[in-house]
Amino acid sequence: MSASSHLNPTAPPFLPAITSLPTLSDAALTSTLDLLFEPSPDLHALALPTMHTMSFDSYDELISTIRDVLLAVAGALTEPSAEQKDTDEKGAQAKEPLLRILSAHPRLGEKKVDSALSRAEQANLRSGGDSEEVLAQLAALNKEYEDTFPGLRYVVFVNGRGRPEIMEDMKRRIARGDYAAEEREAIEAMCAIANDRAKRLLAAASAAAAEK
Repeated sequence: MSASSHLNPTAPPFLPAITSLPTLSDAALTSTLDLLFEPSPDLHALALPTMHTMSFDSYDELISTIRDVLLAVAGALTEPSAEQKDTDEKGAQAKEPLLRILSAHPRLGEKKVDSALSRAEQANLRSGGDSEEVLAQLAALNKEYEDTFPGLRYVVFVNGRGRPEIMEDMKRRIARGDYAAEEREAIEAMCAIANDRAKRLLAAASAAAAEK
């Protein structure tokens, strides 16, 4: 059996055994990352070397390691190096891969969401219906957020909260106006989502195995 056969694209999504990660192909590892996070070539480039060379005892440990790497990147770019201080453009270019990673999650309230996991996570936000007025409010908040924090997209771990609570959180973060804090909060939210996905996927796999 080849390493890539650990993941069957026609089967329900599942996570390979955590101890098998260093032996898997790049294709299998990127599929695993795409389940935990959202598809992002920049995250693949950042995480694959770690996944090939380090062993982990749990998915929580893997996600925590990726979180620490992203926070370190964000922190390093918050304080520009001497070379980056030459022009604002250089600093912006250095930050682009991180911003693309943080913007991989779909906008809240988008009508078309490709990821089945993201659709399920946003289900509570649709409990009040998708009237044109509500969708317009979400679109306006998304635009205000992205105008306030260029290059970023609002990311939050919904965790069962409804639309009014999430919209209040968006307003709070817009009013705070702290770009570096938003980067950190987006990283934390992205990894909280990944932890929740890992827990759910592993529980589903365990339940399926018990039924056999």
